[in-house]
Amino acid sequence: MGEFLQLFSNVTNFTWQEGVMIAIGALLVFLAIKKQMEPTLLLPMGFGAILVNLPFVDTAAIETLFNAGIATELFPLLLFIGIGAMIDFGPLLSNPKLMLFGAAAQFGIFFALVLARLIGFNLADAASIAIIGAADGPTSIYVSQHFQSQYQGAIMVAAYSYMALVPIIQPPVIRLLTTKKERRIRMDYSPSDVSRQTRILFPVLVTLIAGTIAPKSAELIGFLMFGNLIRECGVLNSLSESAQKELANLVTLLLGLSVAFRMQAEAFITFETLAIIALGLVAFIADTAGGVLFAKLMNLVFKKKVNPMIGAAGISAFPMSSRVIHKMGREEDPYNYLLMHAAGANVSGQIASVIAGGLLITLVEGII
Repeated sequence: MGEFLQLFSNVTNFTWQEGVMIAIGALLVFLAIKKQMEPTLLLPMGFGAILVNLPFVDTAAIETLFNAGIATELFPLLLFIGIGAMIDFGPLLSNPKLMLFGAAAQFGIFFALVLARLIGFNLADAASIAIIGAADGPTSIYVSQHFQSQYQGAIMVAAYSYMALVPIIQPPVIRLLTTKKERRIRMDYSPSDVSRQTRILFPVLVTLIAGTIAPKSAELIGFLMFGNLIRECGVLNSLSESAQKELANLVTLLLGLSVAFRMQAEAFITFETLAIIALGLVAFIADTAGGVLFAKLMNLVFKKKVNPMIGAAGISAFPMSSRVIHKMGREEDPYNYLLMHAAGANVSGQIASVIAGGLLITLVEGII
């Protein structure tokens, strides 16, 4: 009888905020299944959001998972091994100047940082929110956890949701900033023969350089490059395949469930959450605009023109952004093949976003 009364008390204490969070969780599940938007992450995140907001559920198990995988930063680091194993840096190594687009497309991070401070977030939380502009979920988790941000749930939802919405967010921004003539610029792709030695040395050198320039990024960039080294070394093929598939998928599922612990109604349904979602969108738009405008600037300086849409692929949302750019190019000119150029810019954005996260941590810790 006592247990029944306790259950009845829990149900009657159900709040409208918990109802909203359950609805948000259901929406994430719908988007994952029906629209196939980042299903390996949005599905567990949505289901977890439903679970932690039921009034009669003990969330101790999810809290334990969160403490084991997110609080220790284990899941983001393991996920970076899988991501590194997926990435082919060949297009970037064939055309190293594409690295510039990866750097330019990080503008949204620092723009969002300034805006977040202006509307009242403290510096650590502003940095955690700004990293949504990295367009890189694991980096967002790593930075927000490093600063112990109370808004981690909202940051994660915004980061991964906007990554999934890249095909919707980027095209209008690109069209606004470019002319039809610019979007029809053709770029020949003549890949140089990237040797196996170069492919092996690249992740090692990137780790050394990035770890020296931005020591706070050493862990992230190191795990990313280690995953790529597994791919390129040629002696761990089965391990590379496991990292790309089983490891990446399993960690992503666990990560989604873990993040849901931060999606409890009392911490999520706030004005600050709405501001974070808005700032995340601004950061993504600014990333896209920064990359496109930088490409247009290059066309004023260099004789050989680049299609400015390539600049938008400099965000870290790999491989969604490069596919978007290739599709837009084919819509303007069926014989224009931009995929490899866009892919080179896209993987450079993966590196740049991690370095930007490390620089952001260093900058903020130097101030506070």
